[in-house]
This record gives sequence, C-alpha cells and structure tokens, in this order.
Amino acid sequence: MREIDGKMDKLICLYEEPALKSREDIFMTLIRSIVGQQISVKAADTVWNRLTNEIGDIIPENISLKNAENLQKCGLSHRKVEYIKGISKIWVDEYYKISWEDLSDSLVIDKLTEIRGVGVWTAEMILIFTLLRPDIFPMGDIGAIRALEKIYSDGEKMNNSQIKKITDKWSPWRTIATWYLWRSIDPEPVQY
Repeated sequence: MREIDGKMDKLICLYEEPALKSREDIFMTLIRSIVGQQISVKAADTVWNRLTNEIGDIIPENISLKNAENLQKCGLSHRKVEYIKGISKIWVDEYYKISWEDLSDSLVIDKLTEIRGVGVWTAEMILIFTLLRPDIFPMGDIGAIRALEKIYSDGEKMNNSQIKKITDKWSPWRTIATWYLWRSIDPEPVQY
C-alpha cells in the first residue's frame, strides 16, 4: 500500500504506533460499538468508563442484571440501552455458539445486522477491531471519510465513486488504511 499511494505512505510514517490490536471479544466490541455510535471518541470513552464501573465485566449476564435506569445514568440513551439489553439476550440465547472466525466478511455483516440496533457500520467495527479482517473500509464512517477528504481533496466533499476509486487501490489492506485515516484526525487511537 505504501508503494502505490504516496499520501498513505506519509500518513503511516506519522502514526506508526500503536498498531491495531484485537480485543478478541466480539460481544464486548459490539457493546462498545453501540456505546460509540454517533458520539465522539472522548464522549464514548466517558460513557464506557461509567458503564464498566456500573456493571463490571462487559458480559451479557451483567448487562441483563442491570435495570434500564442504571444504564441510562451511565450516559446511554434509552435506545442504546434497548440495543445492548437486546444484544445481551440474543448473545446468551444463540450467538455465543457462532464460530465467527469461520464466517466470511459478508456473512458476519449479515448475521450481526439481524440484531436490532446493529447496522453495517457496527458490523464493520467488529470485522476491524475484533476479527482483524484486513480489507474493510467503512463507507459509513464519517471520521474516515472526512480524513480521506482532507488528505485527498483538500477537505472538499467527495462522492462515493471518488472515495471508492481511492480505497480500492488499497485492497487487500483497506483496514490498515482506515486505521491511519482515523489516527490522522484523532491523536487517541480508536479502539472498540
């Protein structure tokens, strides 16, 4: 990727460390992704810290034991509480049995998006941060798109075909490129 894209090469040189690492826990990453939906990294970290202080280990059983009011006091919206409660239930009932590593990227997305509150972006965060799939570019991630626009078009809006033209040349390493795009706009590495 560095050889085919000089701008990405410069970006990688600026932000070589820390590397993207897996949390190796799909359930926790899924909950963290729900917490982080549509809020800043800093706000998400604050809510996450409150949530872990409230419930301890992020496991379905602990979430199920807490009432909605206690979870909302952590900074979660009513809707996000519904989502994480629903995810906890489906995880205990069915999803813990799935061998996620054996599924293709598209099957992971299909299975996860069956869950209420989980969209393609959230499923892509699982692919990136837990399964460490190498070739994911989240077209719905506003941070990655804005960083790409800043670097490749001086901050001017780009349409999907322009973005795709740039990101396709990064294949099969689009996840790595995404990681560096995020690093370029936030000095704190994103972790879900």
